[in-house]
Amino acid sequence: MSAPREVVVRGSASGFAQSVEVEDLRFVADEPIALGGGGAGPTPYDLLLAALGTCTSMTVGLYARKHGWPLTDVTVRLTHERVHEVDCAECVDHPRHLDRITLVLELNGAVTDEQRARLRQIAARCPVHKTLTSNIAIEVR
Repeated sequence: MSAPREVVVRGSASGFAQSVEVEDLRFVADEPIALGGGGAGPTPYDLLLAALGTCTSMTVGLYARKHGWPLTDVTVRLTHERVHEVDCAECVDHPRHLDRITLVLELNGAVTDEQRARLRQIAARCPVHKTLTSNIAIEVR
C-alpha cells in the first residue's frame, strides 16, 4: 500500500485566500467577495462537494465499465446547506443544525432502468461518501 498523499494548505492570516498543493498540482481556495474573501477560488465547502462529486462519478463510471454497460457520461450536481434539525425534542443543544448535502445524479447513455437503479445504489458506495457518513477522527497536532 502506498503512503497517503499529503495536501499542504498555506495562507496569510490577513485574509481567506489559501494556496493548496497536492504534489505538483497547485490551486487557490478562497471565500466569496460577499463573505469577505477575494473570490479567487472555490470555498472549502465547494471543495468538499467536489470531492464527493468526483468520487461518485468515478465510482459509477468504473462500475458501468466493469459490467460493460452503455453509460456514456455522468453528471453529479451537489449543494450543501445547514438546516435546523426537526424532531429533536430531546436534543441537548437547541436549536440544533444538521449539514445536508443534496446529490443529483444524471446518467446518460442507453442504460436500462434496472441498470440506472443499480448505478444509483453504487453512487452511495463511493469511498468519499463512506468517509463522510462514517465516524471520522481528525487528529490536530
